[in-house]
Amino acid sequence: MPTLPFLLVDAFTETPLGGNPCAVVLDADNLTDEQMQRLAREFNQSETAFVRRSADADFGVRFFTPAEEIPLAGHPTIATVVALMHAGRLPLTGPRTTLQLALRDGPIRIDVDAAAAPDELPQVLMTQRKPVFGLLHDPAVVAPLFGLTPNDVLPGAPIQTVSTGTRQLMMFLRDHDALRRATPPEPAAYARYRATSDFFSPHLFCLGGATPTGHTFARQFGTPPDLAEDPVTGSATGGMAAYLWHYAYLAQPDFIAEQGHWLGRPGTINVHVAGPREDIEFVRIGGTGVVLVEGKLTM
Repeated sequence: MPTLPFLLVDAFTETPLGGNPCAVVLDADNLTDEQMQRLAREFNQSETAFVRRSADADFGVRFFTPAEEIPLAGHPTIATVVALMHAGRLPLTGPRTTLQLALRDGPIRIDVDAAAAPDELPQVLMTQRKPVFGLLHDPAVVAPLFGLTPNDVLPGAPIQTVSTGTRQLMMFLRDHDALRRATPPEPAAYARYRATSDFFSPHLFCLGGATPTGHTFARQFGTPPDLAEDPVTGSATGGMAAYLWHYAYLAQPDFIAEQGHWLGRPGTINVHVAGPREDIEFVRIGGTGVVLVEGKLTM
């Protein structure tokens, strides 16, 4: 029976069992869409990455949640690059190595900054797509989906769909207390609202990190069969960064986003927003990852 190598990688952390876990399956060229979807359900991570050959880029990658395929994902991208380095398939060529990943909707640029010291890890930098600002949402309708009221939303902050590759509902809350009181949505009501809207998943956030070094803190929710809460989310952080820069809630385009601490999986994302507030060029996120498990799938 054919076997495929896989790795379980914790992304956006330097510590095993921190950050966000992702299963990365190598040599996945011959897997069908149905097999990849079923394997994503079997791994039961927020996302599973499947690495394939590509004629147009250094590697091809597809991302699946337990429920569906998504076009772009942040922590699986970090995990994929870490897995490729660990497996000896991505040698670093100097202080910075640049490559292309072919995703479902086109290629993205990845840069890997080599570790500066023996006790440090390489930093993986993902350049996300030009932000697209989508629908505005009524706080009176959306806030109750998460057990909140419109007063929990930061005054004057629009609730809006933003995408840097995956459409995310951006909800800017007034403080950590409101963020802590938020709950995963009731599946039926959430499904009805999502069916009439334009987003993949919700990202709730506020200013102020979980630690003194962080500038933002966030939570990301899902509904079955996806996880109720995703520990650390890279694509949603990209959308959040575009939102905060566009609406002038950030004084500087570089900041540290924190997430996952309340789940016991603290994660850190280094963020850079390029371009003027009215015409952002791209968002770049960066982080490290550690390999926790190596194994073989028997198909």
